[in-house]
Amino acid sequence: MNVIPAKASAFLELTKPGITRLVLVTTAAGFYLAGGASASLLLFLNALAATALVASGTNALNQWFERDADSMMRRTSQRPLPSGRLSSREAIIFAWAISLVGLVYLALFVNMLTAFVVGFTLGTYVFIYTPLKRKTWVSTLIGAVPGALPILAGWTATGKPLDASAWALFAIMFVWQMPHFFALAWIYREDYRKAGFRMLTVVDSSGMRAAWQTLWYAAVLIPISLLPTVFGLTGEIYLVGALVLGVFFLLPTVLMLVRGPNEKFAWRTFAASIAYLPLLLFLMVIDKL
Repeated sequence: MNVIPAKASAFLELTKPGITRLVLVTTAAGFYLAGGASASLLLFLNALAATALVASGTNALNQWFERDADSMMRRTSQRPLPSGRLSSREAIIFAWAISLVGLVYLALFVNMLTAFVVGFTLGTYVFIYTPLKRKTWVSTLIGAVPGALPILAGWTATGKPLDASAWALFAIMFVWQMPHFFALAWIYREDYRKAGFRMLTVVDSSGMRAAWQTLWYAAVLIPISLLPTVFGLTGEIYLVGALVLGVFFLLPTVLMLVRGPNEKFAWRTFAASIAYLPLLLFLMVIDKL
């Protein structure tokens, strides 16, 4: 009697719900910032539903491609594929099915440009970023591209063209990911080493290169986060709030460099990154109002 719920739970886990939620939050923010309160609610819901399907499929495809590596890492060894709760065949059929349904949904009920942006996100994440993780630490930089595209998908879903404000949002998302993932790479460096992933914290076991990169990107994020106000998308409330949040995010990266890379400051940087993004997007939405 418990087989079906267990299977359903495994399929849900395959989609990485936490990452899918983040994709939907950034997509929703992009939609609202482009269309405002007057944008169609039905269009908004269609865009989110279809994007959720493709994002879930993308995450499932990533787990399918990395199933062998996941079995070598402690934090991922209990995922549906390495634990045997789903077969490889079940996972790949499920992943492609929901991805394709989502893309067709976008093309029919949103627009072709958004379908292209979301499809490009899937392609770059699964077929470029995923295999590159075993070859070069630069994959982290490349992986930030598909990570930053959902906010553009939300923007284009309104029918509005990609302008300077849209690309400013993309730049914020792109740069934010770097200290976020470098901190994570330090925390799980041993797992990544076992799995053969060429993360920067594996290439340089001292962690100093990653610490410098983390500090640099967190510092660059401050002026970049002000661009929405420069381009007239947001006002003074956002401007002041973005500055405060930027300094808040920068502080643990400074400490991680000054006191030497360690898990304490890596966790603080990671936690700061988790707090920073939703607060920044919230400020954008409030100031847009």
